[in-house]
Amino acid sequence: MEVSVLKQQSPAGHCRDLREWLDRVRAIGELEEVNGADWNLEIGIISELNAKRTNSKAFLFDEIKGYPKGFRVVAGALLNAPRLAIAFGLDPGLDNNGLVRALRGQPRLWEAESVQYPPVEVSNKAAPIMQNVRDGANANVLDFPAPLWHPKDGGRYLGTGCCVITRDPDTGQVNLGAYRVMIHDEKTLGLMISPGKQGSIHLQKYHAKGQPCPVAVVFGEDPLLMMAAGLEVPMGISEYNYTGAIKRSALRVTPSPLKNLPLPADGEIAVEGVVPPDEVREEGPFGEWTGYYASGERPQPVIRVQAVYHRNEPIILGSPPNRPPNDYSYWRAVVRSALLHDAVERAGVPDVRGVWTHEAGGARMFNVISITQRFAGHARMAGFVACQIREGAYAGRYVVVVDDDIDPSNTNDVIWALATRTNPAEDIDFIRRAWSTALDPMVRPGSEAMVNSRAVIDACRPYEWRHEFPAVAESSPELQAQVLQKWGRLFR
Repeated sequence: MEVSVLKQQSPAGHCRDLREWLDRVRAIGELEEVNGADWNLEIGIISELNAKRTNSKAFLFDEIKGYPKGFRVVAGALLNAPRLAIAFGLDPGLDNNGLVRALRGQPRLWEAESVQYPPVEVSNKAAPIMQNVRDGANANVLDFPAPLWHPKDGGRYLGTGCCVITRDPDTGQVNLGAYRVMIHDEKTLGLMISPGKQGSIHLQKYHAKGQPCPVAVVFGEDPLLMMAAGLEVPMGISEYNYTGAIKRSALRVTPSPLKNLPLPADGEIAVEGVVPPDEVREEGPFGEWTGYYASGERPQPVIRVQAVYHRNEPIILGSPPNRPPNDYSYWRAVVRSALLHDAVERAGVPDVRGVWTHEAGGARMFNVISITQRFAGHARMAGFVACQIREGAYAGRYVVVVDDDIDPSNTNDVIWALATRTNPAEDIDFIRRAWSTALDPMVRPGSEAMVNSRAVIDACRPYEWRHEFPAVAESSPELQAQVLQKWGRLFR
């Protein structure tokens, strides 16, 4: 991996690390500090209830039962527009659609400019994450208050909002992936990576040579880096470079002492070790982003932990999924909506007016595309493209195409269009054997075929007689504005 020798500072709009993000969220009244919760289910259930309320907060848990003061857990970080905007260095006053508009076109720019922002390497002495080093017999992952997030989980999960760091043995390319990490014992972690992910490919390459795969995992990092690790950043681009392009400032990294993997210098907690070939242990079940204990309990690779590093008073960044809305469904909906909108346009679909990847589908399984119809077949084109391009192919289920008078993020509007502008026998098409995942609750446990089908629903007015379609029983925006100018006090 190319590492820059330049020293660059983060611009004022972006947060340097998780702690600065917490400070900014606290300053606008979006952080609540909770003392005395139990790692055994209490933190998880509080987080679940928080995700379901409209006025959610980011929670910072401290004085966790059985752990010293200062060993903390964050949950609910990116559940709403203001907190997500702060992570992106944007105006916290933006709403959902404002965030999507602000992010439109940016991912492609970040990809193009990522080469300009290789991470800056600093020494271990200059890296806060190396303030405490515990290796050999002293390495113990149970030193940290990893929650038991859900009642039926197979164990405590230290990694829900983490970054798993691996390096391609052939190209040297570094990848950061947001994969789940379960504690087996004080020196062993379970690692679950879906097939086809870059981290899984790196493991396969090492194991094909009969070698253990070097790995590091960071459990408390800038939320922006966590998001990059959870997105489909193109092959050949490191998430460090990608995040640097978002910030327009290179990230600081420090080499891990044992495997020379780049750790975020301003991170909170990291472990370093290896994933041996031909060694698996039962991992899971775990309540996942689909809202189910999908994939069950099954053999998965293990990380043999050789060293643990952490800042003073370390913070775990938790992002526990469960039945949507959940701890990370909102940010994924916003970011993936912008990604999918850009991708559909790049693929040649004209006049796309809006995209929303709905939280209820984990920002993957229920996607809505709004278009201004220009020709017969336009709606089908949009739907089929959206469900099979890279940004929409993995674990999809439904794509609904609507007219431009429908707000794709307004569930009531979308259902209205489905109910009144479709003839089910004519307007639903299917694709079979599409790319899915073991986390898909409709993939039978133990199946080797991680595939599903897709429904593309044309919920637009029929193009051929769109001008004859019944008029909508609704006053015009202009008339509404006139009445509101006179009677606005009634709606305050």
